[in-house]
Amino acid sequence: MAESARPAWVDDDLFPFKSRFADIDGHTVHYVDEGSGPTLLLLHGNPTWSFLWRDVIRALREDFRCVALDYPGFGLSTAKPGYRYLPEEHADVVTGFVDALGLSGATLVGQDWGGPIGLAAAQRRPGVFERLVLVNTWAWPVNGDPYFEAFGLLGGGPPIRFLARRLNLVVKAFLPMGHRKRKLTAAEMTHYRRAMDTPERRQASGVLPGRILGSRAFFAEVEAGLPALAELPTLIVWGNAQIGFRARERERLEATFPHHQTVALDGVGLYVESDAPEEFVAAIRDWSATQTQ
Repeated sequence: MAESARPAWVDDDLFPFKSRFADIDGHTVHYVDEGSGPTLLLLHGNPTWSFLWRDVIRALREDFRCVALDYPGFGLSTAKPGYRYLPEEHADVVTGFVDALGLSGATLVGQDWGGPIGLAAAQRRPGVFERLVLVNTWAWPVNGDPYFEAFGLLGGGPPIRFLARRLNLVVKAFLPMGHRKRKLTAAEMTHYRRAMDTPERRQASGVLPGRILGSRAFFAEVEAGLPALAELPTLIVWGNAQIGFRARERERLEATFPHHQTVALDGVGLYVESDAPEEFVAAIRDWSATQTQ
């Protein structure tokens, strides 16, 4: 797709990166590819897109190659007909994207849904990723856990899915709740709303809450593949004021990846990269400095 596919509502000052587009299995996948150096593949969660990483990319592109894509249906990416917006499908797209760009020696940076989606891709492409950065995320089935059962049944139920499609509820509710240290500006919220400005576009954000329980087989596959990645150096960045994941999820990640370093940020919400970008950038820089090339 031509560069003109970037819509006029994207503010070049807020998002000062070249928009690139790749055809991945019939999907038009938008991504940014900024800077040079060790590659960071930045994977977003729900209901965000590569815009989430803008302050991080602006700071880190001096020393890293920062690659951030939008899953089909999110941000500026368009899904082909028949796409269901399931996490297992997003993992297929990310795997195809990794192949298309020929990534190697990369660091996977996965936040929220970007964790299991990215870990699935890493398992399918052994050796591509040399390090992991896991941010407010998980990588195993949560069926039977009352905490996640309640969220999955509520968030994945017909009323919430309807409100997500009709009123953009996921964007309007999740994003403000996920920022605890600062408040999103009106312009920032506009960029999240406009990315999902029709009921059809909002389908992507409305599907994922229910897949926390509904994609059990996918999460079981991700969990089964964790031993193959367990020896990778891992940075765990955790917002302690988030509504989403608890200390027990962080502790399980720490137990899964023995070569980890944890940076816990008090007063920071789910969307760490946007809520506390300076602290997130410092965590990446400090940890990277301790890793041998």
